[in-house]
Amino acid sequence: MTYGELKRLSARVANGLDELGLDRGERVALYLPMTPEAVAAYLGIVLSGRCVVGIADAAAPPEFQKRARIANARAVITVDSYIRDGKEHAIYSKVVEGDGRRAVVIPRIGQKARLDRDDDMTWTDFLSDREAYEAISCRPGDHTNILFSSGTTKDPKAIPWTHTTPIKSAADAYLHQDTRPRDVLAWPTSFGWMMGPWLTYASFVNGATMALYVGATTARPFGEFVARAGVTMLGVVPKLVRSWKTDRTMEGLDWHRIRLFSSTAEPSTPEEMVYLMFLAGYRPVVEYCGGTEVGGGYITGSVVQPCAPSTFTTPALGLDFEVLDGGQPASRGELFLVPPSIGLSTELLNYDNDEEYYDGVPEGPHGERLRRHGDQVERLGDGYYRHLGRIDDMININGVKTSSEEIRSVLKNDKVYDAKPIAVDLDGSGQHRLVVYVVPRDLRLLGSDTLRAELRLEFQRSIKANLNPLLAHVEDVVLVSELPQAGPGKTRTMEELRKDYAARAAHA
Repeated sequence: MTYGELKRLSARVANGLDELGLDRGERVALYLPMTPEAVAAYLGIVLSGRCVVGIADAAAPPEFQKRARIANARAVITVDSYIRDGKEHAIYSKVVEGDGRRAVVIPRIGQKARLDRDDDMTWTDFLSDREAYEAISCRPGDHTNILFSSGTTKDPKAIPWTHTTPIKSAADAYLHQDTRPRDVLAWPTSFGWMMGPWLTYASFVNGATMALYVGATTARPFGEFVARAGVTMLGVVPKLVRSWKTDRTMEGLDWHRIRLFSSTAEPSTPEEMVYLMFLAGYRPVVEYCGGTEVGGGYITGSVVQPCAPSTFTTPALGLDFEVLDGGQPASRGELFLVPPSIGLSTELLNYDNDEEYYDGVPEGPHGERLRRHGDQVERLGDGYYRHLGRIDDMININGVKTSSEEIRSVLKNDKVYDAKPIAVDLDGSGQHRLVVYVVPRDLRLLGSDTLRAELRLEFQRSIKANLNPLLAHVEDVVLVSELPQAGPGKTRTMEELRKDYAARAAHA
């Protein structure tokens, strides 16, 4: 789709929303994969002075219902279904089951949308014939987008983006991902996650092109798409690269046009990132970490600084942070942001923003008011940083503290696809024990006690050799078919896996 075609389709969406009778400022849910129509719908909602409610298309009906209720979405733009990995994924039926408001339904290509409720509309009937629209003037603090945290332990935080947030996204792409007008950006995501709107603004504000793919990004057809589309900046999550490396999925493809990669969503390992570089003739990887409530990144790499795989080199321009341990500056500890900064949330729909991010936070070294973010970071030599995961993923075994990600990084085994270490205290004694959730490469081995015993011993040896002998007693290995997701590339929090393990122990 050309820019002109996208502009006209966005105008037809904006006019269609006017004809539906929605007031300015009202919220419209987007519950669909990242397609050209989804991008046009997003832009049309913002163009008309309304607000997008982003809901991931993988969300189950209760999760859709919860998010639509919290945000008070007055309408839903969705698809009847789409094909992914050769399977049909129904979305519109989840809107109906979740009792969503009036739906506009985009049909699958070559199909005619079938409506289950009288008030719903097909995409064709919704679109206005008018292909021009004068953008509605808004205040800087007006909402353009409601996005949600993963909500793994309580209701998800409903985080508003304002008309200033896109400046943060576009600036990060320009200053750190080096986005230029001739670039083609691909980053597998959707409007249910912050990288969907981030990619939209990062591309269009900087005059670049978006490359959109709906399908299995772990399979070779995705890599072939990257080659055909001439992608110059490819965004990834480490879990995806881990899969490519294990299965050698993308080897031998012509990725010569890629200038750089960018990696986000979870800590990576040097082995994974060197392998990613190899796939495109050793192009650099810009590590990028932030959050929905930041509007982009707080720590990143750049193309003008020497980089080392899996490390960061600088706070994102326009923002700063402090690393504290016990309230004191440290080389390794919890990271706190130093406000103000463009992009930082100033309100939440369903929680108190100050309580979530500021209450109980120590002052900075010079008396600064700091903002809680919840990540662990380590300052390395020569200006490098390493991300250690979420603070709630901290593991304390026998008095030795480390992060879940640091332990995971040494759990190498050809029979393991992915792993997540957790610390459990089943008897309330305060003595934590190490348990490792494992996705085996061969899912036929899910019930194998032999594999569990083999991995337990090998993990213990690896932890002892590479980390600390006091961490090296692995209490149990749990074989699962997948590690449940809290977002693209993010595994479920340790707290929820602890609950899962406690339930397994109770039924053992």
